[in-house]
Amino acid sequence: MSSATVTSTPVLGTAHRKRVAIGATVGTTVENYDFIGYGTAAGLYFGHAFFPSEDPLTATLLSFATLGVGFAARPIGGIVGGYLGDKVGRKPVLIGSLLVMGLATFAIGLLPTYATVGALAPVLLVIVRIIQGLAFGAEWGGAILMTYEHAPWKKKGQYGAIPQAGFPLGLLLANLAFLASSPLPGDWAWRVPFLLSALLIGAGIYIRLRITESPEFETAKEDGELESNPLRTVITRDWRNLLRAFGMRIAETAGYAVAITYLTAYVRDSGFASTSQTILALVIAALLGFPATLLWGRLTDRVGRKPVYLFGTAVMVVMGVPFFLLVQSGELLLVVAVFVISFAVVQNCLAGTQSAWFPELFSTGTRSSGASLAYQLAAVISGFTAFWCVSLFDAFGWTGPAVLYSAYGLVGLVAALSTRETFGARRRREVDEATAAAEPMTTTPSPASA
Repeated sequence: MSSATVTSTPVLGTAHRKRVAIGATVGTTVENYDFIGYGTAAGLYFGHAFFPSEDPLTATLLSFATLGVGFAARPIGGIVGGYLGDKVGRKPVLIGSLLVMGLATFAIGLLPTYATVGALAPVLLVIVRIIQGLAFGAEWGGAILMTYEHAPWKKKGQYGAIPQAGFPLGLLLANLAFLASSPLPGDWAWRVPFLLSALLIGAGIYIRLRITESPEFETAKEDGELESNPLRTVITRDWRNLLRAFGMRIAETAGYAVAITYLTAYVRDSGFASTSQTILALVIAALLGFPATLLWGRLTDRVGRKPVYLFGTAVMVVMGVPFFLLVQSGELLLVVAVFVISFAVVQNCLAGTQSAWFPELFSTGTRSSGASLAYQLAAVISGFTAFWCVSLFDAFGWTGPAVLYSAYGLVGLVAALSTRETFGARRRREVDEATAAAEPMTTTPSPASA
């Protein structure tokens, strides 16, 4: 944990810590609903709607390529959002990114299809997807850091995991929307979920306008400690931590792209489960993912950040081939089990740890730029992973994507082993002592004195 955190955040956190956590989480839920909803639509609908082809493989490849475009745009959003977060504050970035994402997502629900306007349809889809990627890239750093920097010293992991839980919540809402709309005729089956995002965006903007700025940013600003160019500083001074966080993040986000995004299409296209059964499996995984993310974050406050991350990446290394063997059984319970383990156990474990570990690798003046850049650069890899999985499957069968999943886990495992523990036993004892000293003294009158 950086010294900046120790000196500028109250030991017990700020008075607004819970409101900030809720506000950040509502926003990340909405943004993930929008961004993840695209992945579900790409796997189930967009190949036919925007890329009709006599070859289903080609249509799926093109559909997943547009999915990757959004991920490729995320580093640019992360750079811009991280820079502005370190220069003008975390709150303005939170509000702006949510508004842009909402407008782009609503626009997807209104796009004409290939049958209507021909080649213009996929062009418009790519443009809107790029805008989504820019907004989502700017979102994560602000939401996580606002919550982290308002949180009590002793519960940084627990609080930081709250906005991360917006990921499974967004996944849940998106797939519930697609599950409910699947019986609708024609294109309405995928349009309605995108159009419904307008309601969520309005609620998210209202809540975020009511939260207060990060106390650490305000302190750094008052003390004149803001970096003149935080992006340059973090690249030149903290490039090693950037690479480590980048490697750890690849395991989480690219692993998700294999085990959730690609596997969704693989299970459906191979006939191991129907579209509704596949979405149901995702819904169950997301339901369990919300409490799982919170529990993983809380665990990092008890045992440290590193052991939790090592566990999650180790499971990835071991389970690549078994995951695919299990779904090939065609048994719905086993399909559900694969989605639950890959999401609630693996992805949520890694995501719940990142929210505290990544910010603690950088100082206050470069934290937004450093954490955001590392987080979003890995999105480029994950964005095209589903595309690569289709190609690997065509060349090597199911073993190609399975081995790729384990390889991503190995990258994360090596990166975690090379990264310093920021909340080890000694640091936890220091925080416990500081917390005990800061807590108000309470005494109970004895019977005699009463």
